[in-house]
Amino acid sequence: MKRQKLTRYTIVAVALAVTVGFGLSLLSDVSTGVAIAIILLGSFFSYQYPRTGLWIFLIYLPISGSITYSIGAGNPLYHLIKDAFYIPPLFALIDSAAQIPQPHPKIKPLIPALFLLVAVCLITLLFVNVPQQIEAGANDNSVLVGILGLKVLLGYIPLIFCAYYLIRSKSDLFFLMRLHVILIIICCSLGLLQYILLVTGVCPGSTNLSEEAIHKATLEARCLVGGSLLYYPEWKLIRLPGTFVAPWQWGWFLISSSFFSYATSISDRQIRWRILSWIALAAIVVMAVISGQRIALALVPATLIILTLLTDKHKHWLPVKLGGVLLIATLIASNSEKVQQRLRSFIFRWNASPPHYFIVDQFDWVIAEQSGWLGNGLGKATNSARILANTKLIETYYAGLLYEIGPVGVLAFLSVISVLILLTYNAYRSLKEPSLRDLAICLWVFVFLVGYNTYYYPLAVDPVAVYYWFFVGVMLKLPEIDTAFK
Repeated sequence: MKRQKLTRYTIVAVALAVTVGFGLSLLSDVSTGVAIAIILLGSFFSYQYPRTGLWIFLIYLPISGSITYSIGAGNPLYHLIKDAFYIPPLFALIDSAAQIPQPHPKIKPLIPALFLLVAVCLITLLFVNVPQQIEAGANDNSVLVGILGLKVLLGYIPLIFCAYYLIRSKSDLFFLMRLHVILIIICCSLGLLQYILLVTGVCPGSTNLSEEAIHKATLEARCLVGGSLLYYPEWKLIRLPGTFVAPWQWGWFLISSSFFSYATSISDRQIRWRILSWIALAAIVVMAVISGQRIALALVPATLIILTLLTDKHKHWLPVKLGGVLLIATLIASNSEKVQQRLRSFIFRWNASPPHYFIVDQFDWVIAEQSGWLGNGLGKATNSARILANTKLIETYYAGLLYEIGPVGVLAFLSVISVLILLTYNAYRSLKEPSLRDLAICLWVFVFLVGYNTYYYPLAVDPVAVYYWFFVGVMLKLPEIDTAFK
C-alpha cells in the first residue's frame, strides 16, 4: 500500500513539475521553466528520500556554479536548486525526529548559545530592519534583506542535525570522505582544463574586454566551467573560478578540500583510496598555484604542514607521506616559473595591504558606523542581498557581523562557535580507534580555524558555509561510530 501510494504521489509530482515547467517556459524562458521543474521534483524526492537528497546536495554543491552558468545561463533560480536537496530533507527529518537518533545530550551546552543568537537576530530584524522599512517607505527592502541575511547567517546550522542523521556507521563515514576525494579530483580536473583552454587561447579570457573590465573577474571572460573569471596574460593577471561562481569561492574550496583529502589519506583503510587522496592533494596544490588565488597559495601548504605535524606520530604512514610530498614537489618543480610568479604576486599583495592592517581598518570603519547595540540591520553587509538593495561590502567576517547585528550579536555568534569547538574537541578526545582519531583531528582543525577566521567571509558563502556545519555534525557522531568500530 505504501509503495502504491508513493507511486501515485510520484506520478502526480512529475506531472506537476513538467506542467509548471512547460508553462513557465512558454511565459518566461526555457531556463526558468527547467529550474522550477528541477526544484519541484528535487523537493518531492528529497522529502520522500531525505538521505538520498542530502547526498545529492553534497554532490551538487561544488558544481552548482558551473550548472548555473552552463545550463541556466546565469538564471538566479539555479542557485536555489541545491536548497531543494537540503530544506525538504531537513523538514522530513524534523517530522520523523522521534524515530531517528538524536544528539541532544551532546549538544545540550549549545542550545543556550543558539537561543541567544536566534533571539538577537530576531530582535535586530524587528527593531532595526522593520523601522528602516517603515521609515524609507514601500520602495525599501530592508525586511527582505533582513530575512535573507537571517537565512545566510543561520540557514545551514541545521546541517549539524542532518549530518548526525546521515552518517550512521563507519561505511557511511568512509563513503562521505571518499565521495569528497572524487569530487575534488573532478573539480580540479575541470579547473585545470579551464586553465589550459585559457593558456592555449581557445578561451580568450579578458583579452578582448575593455581596459576597465580587465582589473576584476567578470562573467564576460567565463571559460568552460564556473562563473566570473579574470585572465589577462599580458599583465600577468589571473583569477580562476574553477567550478564555482567566483574565484575566491574556488580558493576556499581548495583550502577546505586540503583538510578532507589529507584526512582521508591517513585514515582510510584501503590503499587505493589513500593513493587517490594524495592525487587529490597534488591536484589541490597545483590549482592553488595556477588559479591565482593568493589565500589558497598561502593556506593550502600551511594546512598540510599543520596536519602533518599533528599526525606524524604514526610512523607507519611516513613512506606514504614522503611519497605524497615527493609527488607534490615534483609537480611544483615542473611549474617553477608559475610558482615564483605567484609568490611574487602574493608578497606584493601582502606588502601593499597586509592582512592584519586590512582587518583592523575594516573594524575601525565598522565601529565608526555603529548606530546602536543592535547594529545596522540583518543582511546589510550580506553579499547575496545585493539583488534586493545596496549593501556594504565588508570583507572581514566578524566586522561584517558587527555591522549587521552589533556587539551583542557578535558575542552570541562567537559563543556558538566556541561551544562547537569545545564539543567537537571532546568528541575527538573520546575516540579510541587510531584511524578515527586521525580523521577527527583534521576535521577539528578545520572547524577551529574556519570558525575563528575573520579574513574574508567563507562562513557566509558556499562551499565553506555548508562544509563547516555539516562536518561539525559528522564529528559529533564519531564517538558513536567509534563504539561500534571493528
